[in-house]
Amino acid sequence: MFGLSFFELGVIGVVAVLLFGAKLPEVARTLGGSYSELKRGMSDIQNQFRVAELEMSRPKPIEKEEDDDDDFGPGTTTSAPKFSPPPVEQT
Repeated sequence: MFGLSFFELGVIGVVAVLLFGAKLPEVARTLGGSYSELKRGMSDIQNQFRVAELEMSRPKPIEKEEDDDDDFGPGTTTSAPKFSPPPVEQT
């Protein structure tokens, strides 16, 4: 477990009992709560990245631009003026 032998884990346990004594269950509970909060936070961050990635990969629909500046009303189209060539001079 974590690359530690049974002897090393025992030494860590004895040191923890010597340092925290009767408060050891409370300290373990606090550490467990902090660890679960950390896991929940990391999971939320990963989910936010997944959502952002999906939004970026999803094709966006083409939105029709509406001009509010024109006074032509709905259903009218604009066109270029008709070109009429200049009269030809006869010599």
